[in-house]
Amino acid sequence: MSSSELNRAFWDRQSDEYQEHHKAFIGTPEPRWGMWQIPESELRILGDVADKDVLELGCGAAQWAILLGKQGARMVALDNSERQLEHARRLMADAGVDFPLLHSRAESVPLPDASFDVVFCDHGALTFADPHLVVPEVARLLRPDGLFVFSHLTPLAWICGDEDDYVVDRLVMDYFDVHRYDDADGSVLFQLPYGEWIRLFRRNGLTVEELIEVQPPEGAPSTYRTPEETAWARRWPMEEIWKVRKWS
Repeated sequence: MSSSELNRAFWDRQSDEYQEHHKAFIGTPEPRWGMWQIPESELRILGDVADKDVLELGCGAAQWAILLGKQGARMVALDNSERQLEHARRLMADAGVDFPLLHSRAESVPLPDASFDVVFCDHGALTFADPHLVVPEVARLLRPDGLFVFSHLTPLAWICGDEDDYVVDRLVMDYFDVHRYDDADGSVLFQLPYGEWIRLFRRNGLTVEELIEVQPPEGAPSTYRTPEETAWARRWPMEEIWKVRKWS
């Protein structure tokens, strides 16, 4: 099976448990980023999305997309898992909003070139799909001067992950071999060394505007990480947000 097929099966299995476990933490009334739910109003990464065409790649239950839709964005939300999209439809109905949901893999999006002003994901497609395939697809979908934003684990956290998926205080994996990891839970994860990220952006007409290395507040709550891992992330970057723009 391909990585997208493996991840589709994984998320179809895990979706109910995931949404139940994290619903209070990520079901906030304002957009928040990542494993410690840092407010977008504090980070100011996406800016004003009103009247912009916005695509979320790997939307899950569309918590982000619903909130941006309420801010006036013309949303489209995509996920590889039909079960995740079933949760999205329920939350959209509860919120009284409506926008297209696409059941598709991020490596090949069934939409025309230059369809969006913003493409983003919060630990979504850029974690679970090969960036060598997704980044060119994002560049195709963006209009000139369009914004591409995504959060994920840092390469440092990746190479400090142990066999139980905990981040530890030592290097575990080889940095230069970073690309694909087949987890024992059936999911497939992706990452690149920093230099390869930058080369990949440039090859596809994208310029880095900012790289935010997230430092959570001391003792910040998380349903994704243990208190010990949050303390780790206070010392070394565990989570980052890339902000890149398509050349005009």
